[in-house]
Amino acid sequence: MTTPTPGQPELPGALRSVALLGTGPMGAPIARNILKHGVPLTLWNRTPEKARAIDGGTFAASPADAARDIVLTVLPDLPQLEALLHGDDGLLHGWKAAGIEHPILVVHGTVSPVAVAQFADDCQRNWGVAVVDAPLSGGTIGAEEGRLSIMVGGALDAVERVKPVFELYSSTVMWFGETGAGSTVKACNQIVVAATVTALAEAMVLADTAGLDLEKVQAVLAGGLANSEVLAQKGRRWIDRDFKDGGSAKNQLKDLRFIAEVAGHSGLRLPLAACLQNSFENMVAAGDGDLDHTGIYRTIRS
Repeated sequence: MTTPTPGQPELPGALRSVALLGTGPMGAPIARNILKHGVPLTLWNRTPEKARAIDGGTFAASPADAARDIVLTVLPDLPQLEALLHGDDGLLHGWKAAGIEHPILVVHGTVSPVAVAQFADDCQRNWGVAVVDAPLSGGTIGAEEGRLSIMVGGALDAVERVKPVFELYSSTVMWFGETGAGSTVKACNQIVVAATVTALAEAMVLADTAGLDLEKVQAVLAGGLANSEVLAQKGRRWIDRDFKDGGSAKNQLKDLRFIAEVAGHSGLRLPLAACLQNSFENMVAAGDGDLDHTGIYRTIRS
């Protein structure tokens, strides 16, 4: 238990035992925001230097050492998370050794709604672990500024326990139902994001081919109905032709495949999502999968 600083209130129970696994482009700023609020945080990353680099955190040498009442994971997909559960270095062993009987495992990555619902059922039934799927929207800028939107699915009692943690790095936290519901909302979000990125890229290709000044074009778009958070955060990439880092095209494609999976599970046909998936498949096939998804500009132009 953390001793409060004299004159400061004692931390609520949910904030006394928190770990974060995955200190990449999204996980690191989330960790910094948690620590900024004076909350003790245990950190683990597959590349240890990335976890050690976050000032104020407690470094864990293994997932077992990072087993806390609430474990936040910011990982690309479920297989990477499942790999951290078992063995002497795994979370399950760590929770048992620490005497934590009802841990909460938060999935902040964008994962299959169908797969995470099954994963949550297995974790609860076999080990008493409550899984909360809580995908994020807002990008790395939103993470840095502590204004992420979190779409939440899971048992309501578990969600209420973890909500004070979420509020340290988000501006919106919304519960939608059982585990998998949050990831379904994220699928809806990603249709809009992928469509907006692709539409803006097409507009930039058209404008550039016509010899127009892209900064002026974007200023006009930003002043009307075509304005968007994507344009605000990413518009400069098309002007500078800088598509390095950021949210990768291969992750965008992964999300679009999850959308196709959940749509098929519901018997739906989503023609725009299918078209977007085809476009990003072409981008990845061309060797641009590690570029920011705004790099779809290159695929369109070619």
